Amino acid sequence: MFNDKALLITGGTGSFGQAFVKTVLERFMPRRLIVFSRDEQKQYEMEQTIGQGVVRYVLGDVRDRERLRRVSEGMDVIVHAAALKQVPTAENNPIEAVKTNILGAENVIFAAADNQVSRVIALSTDKAVNPINLYGATKLVSDKLFVAANGGDDKGRHTKFSVVRYGNVFTSRGSVVPYFIRLASEGATELPITDTRMTRFWITLQEGVDFVLGCLERMYGGEILVPRIPSVRMIDVAKAVAPKLGIKVVGIRPGEKLHETLCPRDESHLTLRFANHYVICPSIAMPNARDYRTDASGAQGQPIEDGFAYDSETNERFLTPEEIARSAAASPSRIIHSMPTFG
Repeated sequence: MFNDKALLITGGTGSFGQAFVKTVLERFMPRRLIVFSRDEQKQYEMEQTIGQGVVRYVLGDVRDRERLRRVSEGMDVIVHAAALKQVPTAENNPIEAVKTNILGAENVIFAAADNQVSRVIALSTDKAVNPINLYGATKLVSDKLFVAANGGDDKGRHTKFSVVRYGNVFTSRGSVVPYFIRLASEGATELPITDTRMTRFWITLQEGVDFVLGCLERMYGGEILVPRIPSVRMIDVAKAVAPKLGIKVVGIRPGEKLHETLCPRDESHLTLRFANHYVICPSIAMPNARDYRTDASGAQGQPIEDGFAYDSETNERFLTPEEIARSAAASPSRIIHSMPTFG
């Protein structure tokens, strides 16, 4: 569906953005692919590895509505990946997080609608579910904005806006796997674990990209799409990275949860289970209302049981340390090339 299409990705020089651009170029023949970000150094580095061709690198900030409006002209698809994502950074700089994650989301919505972009997907996070930190709160507002944006206008034009929500990408820059690898390579004798009970969902960078590409085909607009993925125990992640090192419990950091939730219990009446993902239907009325039980690709979903919550603690599948190591080693991320393997 992306052949001869024009795509824009905000935050395009981040880990997800780079993997997304590479995957699109490998599988499709887009007419144009714009990498939009505020980091000129990362754009330069990305250009050296990916090149130009149909790819155009545009400097700008999602806080700048007019810049976004101009760069969105002629686009068929927008993937909104730009955000301030670090929990401590958001806690210490709350207004900056609001400007980027909330006002930036609003700017993307206006730019897409003004230019009649066909489809827009925004990347969300588990931290938007029952948030206990500012980052999660800003992403919750962002999710609500994108869902509510599906109103069209008085001329009948309608841009489809949907949200993709998943947890931490463990093999991306800044995540715990590269951090553990760095500590091990520097001669650490033990790895820090916040709590031995802590669990997380596990998704690799490529799996995240593939899910977003699939959602661009199956979306109607207004839904939040969540992949069905395994969980990991953080103590098992440490064992997978460096099985010979000890473990040091350092305590839960401010704004951190023991377990992740992607589909909250309070929205079980809105949630549908598909073969490989969940769909949280909008709680507000949508124009041209669809039956989300059959998605745009024809896949069938079923309502989940009342009171169901999709969280990392009670997930039906957990990876073993060996499976974690194999999954991480298979990731295309250049950061984890030194991941140990099990024979």
